[in-house]
Formats: sequence, C-alpha cells, structure tokens
Amino acid sequence: MEQHICQGCGSIIQTEHPNEAGYAPVSALEKDVILCKRCFRLKHYNEIQDVSITDEDFLKMVSSIRDRNGLIVHIIDVFDVDGTLLSNLPRITGDNPIILVGNKLDLLPKSTNENKLKQWLRHEASQLGIKIKDVVLISSVKGKGIDELKEKIEAHRSGKDVFIVGVTNVGKSTFINRLIKESTGEEEAITTSYFPGTTLGFIEIPLDEDSFLVDTPGIVNKQQMAHYVSEKELKMITPKKEIKARVYQLQEQQTLYIGGLVRMDFIKGEKQSFVCYFSNDLTIHRTKLENSDELYEKHAGELLSPPYKEQLENFPPLTAHSFKIEKGKVDIVFPGLGWISVQGEGATVAAHSPKGVSVTTRKSLLSGQQ
Repeated sequence: MEQHICQGCGSIIQTEHPNEAGYAPVSALEKDVILCKRCFRLKHYNEIQDVSITDEDFLKMVSSIRDRNGLIVHIIDVFDVDGTLLSNLPRITGDNPIILVGNKLDLLPKSTNENKLKQWLRHEASQLGIKIKDVVLISSVKGKGIDELKEKIEAHRSGKDVFIVGVTNVGKSTFINRLIKESTGEEEAITTSYFPGTTLGFIEIPLDEDSFLVDTPGIVNKQQMAHYVSEKELKMITPKKEIKARVYQLQEQQTLYIGGLVRMDFIKGEKQSFVCYFSNDLTIHRTKLENSDELYEKHAGELLSPPYKEQLENFPPLTAHSFKIEKGKVDIVFPGLGWISVQGEGATVAAHSPKGVSVTTRKSLLSGQQ
C-alpha cells in the first residue's frame, strides 16, 4: 500500500486506529491535500485531539538530526527566552552549525535596541555552551526579518538540508508557512495553532534538487506555563501584540498577583519600581504581603484569574522561590508567561509559581534599551 504523509503535521497516514497519530478515513486518501483527522479538525474547527505520542518519542525523533548533515535553525520566542532556548541543543543537533532566530519580535516594545538584543541572545546561548553562527530577529506573523533570515540560511547551508528546531509553540510552522506563501502563494500549508505539540513528524519541503527545509516536532518543555492551563487560558496568557510595560512602585512587604497564576512578594528593600511584562490581557493585583494568602484563598478563580474557577482543581499549588537581587537590573522570569524587572540592590523577593514551572533570574533583557 502506498505510504501517505499528512501535510499538516508530518505523521504517516494510517486508516485503522482513530486514537493514534496519523489517522484519517479512507476517503481522505483520495484528496489532493491529505490531512490526518487531527489536523483536519484543527484547521477547520480549531479543535485539538490528544494522540499517543510521548514527550520521549518527540525528543528521540528530533535527536536523530545529530546523525544528519545540515544547518540548524533554532527558533526561540524572544518573549520567552528562558522557556524556549534549548539548553540541550548540542546534544540534539551534534556538530551541525546553528543559526539562532529570535521570533515574535513584534511583542517587545518598539524601543527595543535590536543590536543589543542580539548581543544579549549570543551571551545567553554561550552560557549554555551553544555555539552560534549567526543571530537573526524576526516576526513570523508580521514578516519582519524573514528576508534577512533567508539570506543567512543560504549563506550558511552550503547546499545542505535545513532543520527548523524549537520547543512547542515558538512559531516554527508559522515561519515555514510564510516562506511557502512567499514562494508558492499557498496559505497555511503546515498546521499551526496556539496548542503545544502540533507538528508530529518531520515535514520536508524541497529547497532545491538535493536538499530540504525540514520542520521538526516541537520539543516539549514542561517548565512552561502553557502545560498547566486550559486552551481558553492559554489564549489569554499568550501575547498577541506589543507588550505594554506596567510599573508598580512597591514598599517592602507588598505582593503582586499576575492573575491567579503566579505571585511576587517584595520581602525586604527600599521602595522601588517593579516593571511587569506580561500579556496585556492579564490583570495584575497589588496587596499587602500579610493579606496575600487570604486574598488567594477567597478570590482565586474569580478576581484572581486565570486560572478560572472550573480549572482550579487541576491547577498545581503555588510554590515559592526566594531571590536576593545583589546588583544591577534583573528579570524575574516565569517561563511561558512573562517577567518582572527590578533594579533594587539588596532587595529580597519571593516568586511563587505553579509546582513544575521553574522561576529564574537573569540579567535584564531590556536593560539600558529604553
């Protein structure tokens, strides 16, 4: 029997097991563009169906790249660098050269200095032992930087295959769809959505007679907020346009709640500014530290939302991470959600996140840029 590949997610089409990857009814095989049932429902009804592929399956599939000879294009989300920059990238890709692509540039303030941001990204990558050939900033949605990236790819690939690699939901498929649209005029050739893990296999698009542009499955990072919220909540916390910084002047012993998802306690230090970078749709509440637990107990799921009341039962408990800000401007980062910038030398803070979502600090991404 002839083998067919789903043009939405890259799965091998099968017609016998409805709950497994690649399922399509026999009638679908007669169509010019073959989509599995999952991609068909996603494309036409924005529905997502679970399939029996584990995180380990995804990682194993993507790790086969290290045995192939090509150029790696590692796409990250500049609004979620800590959640999308793959610390184990060299293990996955071997000695293949790497272009680091910061996607979703349109979400950062327009005043962002792009050259400083590129330097910052190089530094972050080098800290993880990732050797970068080039850094390019793009917006797949707006089309910004795409021409520059195409030029960099041609300059570095030397006629080899190009592998698009990244965690789930960083915009890999959106980027490739834009390339295909510019080249052929075809719209939405590869399935895209808000939901993590849309691409299920390698999708190969011919570049020339002997090489391919390859969309790979998104690698799942369970430390991101996306994996702990519902579909409705994910759409709310995912920024859709330029983030507006929100500044709060806090005294010690005050707390900020970002919806009901995370909280930050200013334990000790001089009065100072805390600059919040989160989706504009998220509400931020300030309260006294002594009242913070009671506020959460009474108003989680309502005043403090998302998560909404119907999701609270499945939402992990908030756990605290304490930090002392010694010197310089620092970001307190909640992967997949956003960050809070603080200058305060000697300030002590406690960041609370759902159990499983890591909280880290870093040198400020936007330090000195605005």
